[in-house]
Amino acid sequence: MTDAPTLSTDVAIIGAGPTGLFAAFECGMLKLDCVLLDALDSIGGQCAALYPEKPIYDIPAHPAIEGAALIEALDRQIAPFAVPRLLGRRVEDLAGHRGAFTLRTDKGDVISARAVIIAAGAGAFGPNRPPLAGLEGFEATGAVQYYVRRRADFTGTRIVIAGGGDSAIDWALALKDEAEKIFLVHRRDRFRAAPESLRQLDEAVAAGRIEKIVPYQLHGLHGTDGKLEGVEVATLDGDTRVLEADRLLPFFGLSTDLGPIAQWGIDSIRSTIPVVPSSCETSLPGIFAIGDVATYPGKLKLILQGFSEGAMAAHAIHPIVRPDTALHFEYSTSKGVPG
Repeated sequence: MTDAPTLSTDVAIIGAGPTGLFAAFECGMLKLDCVLLDALDSIGGQCAALYPEKPIYDIPAHPAIEGAALIEALDRQIAPFAVPRLLGRRVEDLAGHRGAFTLRTDKGDVISARAVIIAAGAGAFGPNRPPLAGLEGFEATGAVQYYVRRRADFTGTRIVIAGGGDSAIDWALALKDEAEKIFLVHRRDRFRAAPESLRQLDEAVAAGRIEKIVPYQLHGLHGTDGKLEGVEVATLDGDTRVLEADRLLPFFGLSTDLGPIAQWGIDSIRSTIPVVPSSCETSLPGIFAIGDVATYPGKLKLILQGFSEGAMAAHAIHPIVRPDTALHFEYSTSKGVPG
């Protein structure tokens, strides 16, 4: 049996989602070595694991790009730097100080780093599951799902989508041309989504592609041996109806947990990490947080803001790793990609 890898690097990046990948690019542009670590078995974070085919509309220069395509592009962008990846590994312990940190994973890896970037997104995440009798049996057959990995899997099906936020609206719109029927269930006739998404929803409802079921909540599941035949919904007054359906997609958000990160002595607030806005440094010098896990006044949980934070963190780390080398800012158009 061989020993697990031991790595020495300038920057350890915890999280290989889009923000972590772009932080690796920014480190490479500054000639800082880095390593990517992630508990998932592949890069991409939530983009790849939860919605690889979901269109993302707010990435600059891309009117629409699917999650998987975004991750593929970011992977190509960091290819020149040959960034090592330790995937399927959870960072359990972090010790040390600014300029000299030691990280240990659940697989026994030991990483020595001068600085650390936490790009853990929502941390450890899982869906908020509806409290319905017999739910587990329908989950086991795929009749109840919390993520859409392939739109083609829903071709010709009758789908109940429950929820009133962006995910529910976005998936109702994305699946309306695949499904035979879509019911959108929410406890009130008021949805929380981008204005353009709401406009498209109104159009789809008017065209009969989506049927809004309001004000209703999930009440029960009908079917046998894990085969879903109907979803029972109810009003607050107790009125019920059954929607004939093959699939249920409940979008009630994710349950998040910082996991071991919460034990590292870093200040945190409700599964997020406060940072200095100008550098993204946490309460512990030399440790930075970017992306959804980071918080500060005016923070927007957008991928593009995570990209900006990755650039700021990399520039703030440079003097830690190269204290005797002045960093002169240059545009990438002038200096190109370092060889």
